[in-house]
This record gives sequence, structure tokens and C-alpha cells, in this order.
Amino acid sequence: MNNSTNQKIIAVIPARFAATRFHAKLLQQLGDKSVILHTYHATVSTGLFHKVLVATDSPLIYDEIVNNGGEAVMSVRTHESGSDRIAEAIQDLDVDVVINVQGDEPFIQKEALQKIVALFDDPSVQVGSLMRPLKEESEINNNSCVKVVVNKNNDALYFSRSVIPFAANADLNPNYFLHIGVYGFRKQMLLNFTQWPQAPLEQWEKLEQLRYLYNGVSIRMAEVDFHSIAIDTPEDLQCAIAKLKQEGK
Repeated sequence: MNNSTNQKIIAVIPARFAATRFHAKLLQQLGDKSVILHTYHATVSTGLFHKVLVATDSPLIYDEIVNNGGEAVMSVRTHESGSDRIAEAIQDLDVDVVINVQGDEPFIQKEALQKIVALFDDPSVQVGSLMRPLKEESEINNNSCVKVVVNKNNDALYFSRSVIPFAANADLNPNYFLHIGVYGFRKQMLLNFTQWPQAPLEQWEKLEQLRYLYNGVSIRMAEVDFHSIAIDTPEDLQCAIAKLKQEGK
């Protein structure tokens, strides 16, 4: 474990069994391990965290992690979001900062996680996340690709599935950024988040991070060059299998 401050920083991987688009996707086989076990091992191997914990509603996922030497906790309550699941898992833990790594990100990289951890060297940062430049028109115009615009301090001004910023001046080429859904929270701010009602913006866009902005909490963004393969569909799994073979792992 080698984060740059004396803060106690842990990673929690929320892992829900049911998935609308790809049933039991986290237990699908990717090479010689399941998707969730790849993600867990990749997160542990960064050496950035005091603890890496999988928070799940599934005995199958719990057993998959624990039987392979990992650490997991079963959710007691039913949760609407990964943030709520993480909040329950960490409410009684002695931690300062929690990093949320998505369970379907088997290729998560140390460099990306290092950048989000480093955001919390600034004591004013309560919530952090990641973004990467968007160049392809197909991604810029894709409603599944969430865009973010930031101020001069890299604090998020807004997140949207729409194209932001809008290029009203045809002579200028705006910078577009894709929001990568890896988050960091100070413990108390995450617990506060779960007590707030859903915000109108959040309900309209179906983006839970807008609850923070709606309640006046800044989200500090770090720019990375990280192209992930999140396993949302059977086609994504085939892409991940091909990537694994290409890397020779």
C-alpha cells in the first residue's frame, strides 16, 4: 500500500448479481478467472489501498471472492445504486477515503486509480472522478457515453448524456471529455449522499453523480488516458477475451 498521504484509503467493488443487459455478467469466465475476480485482483495488485473489499448481494459472488483468498461482505439491505451498497459496507469501518471500482472493469489500471487517489491530497476535495478526452464523433454523439464539462480547477460543472459543450461557433473545436465511472469519496460525504433524496437532474439524466452537484458539492476530475472494456453485454465479454489473448495473459 503506497498512497501519498497518511489517510486510510480503501477500494470497494460493488458487485450486484442481477444485470439487466447481461445476466450474472460478473461471474462469466474471462480467461482462467471470472470477471469479478479479475477486477478484484487488478485492484489489489495496484498496491494503492489499505484494503480492497467486494460488496455484494450474491452468495455466489461472495464465495467466488472469499474462496480465492479475497475479502467480501454481503449487503444486508437492498440497494438502488452502487454508492448505497458501498455506504452500507463502510459505515462502521475506520477509513478516510473510499474508491469505488466498478465490478465489470477487469482491466482497471494502476495509473488511473493513482490519479483519483492523488486528488485527495487536497483536503478540500470531497468527491473525485475520472475523465478522458473524446475524439470520435460516434462517442461524442452516443447517449451511452456520459460527457462532463469542467471549470479551470477541473471541478465538474455538469454531466450529461447529451453533447456538452454545444458547438455554437463553427470556427471553434470544443474539447469533449468522457466521464469514466470510477469515484472517490471522503467517508462522511458518501454517507451524506445516501441520505439525500434523488435530485431532479439525477432523475432526468439517470446519472447519480448529479445529486452531488445539485446539493452544492463539487466533484474534482482527473484526466486520464484510460480506455476500458466494461463488461455490459456478451459482445463486451468477447472483446475482453480477445484483449486478454492479445496481452498474452
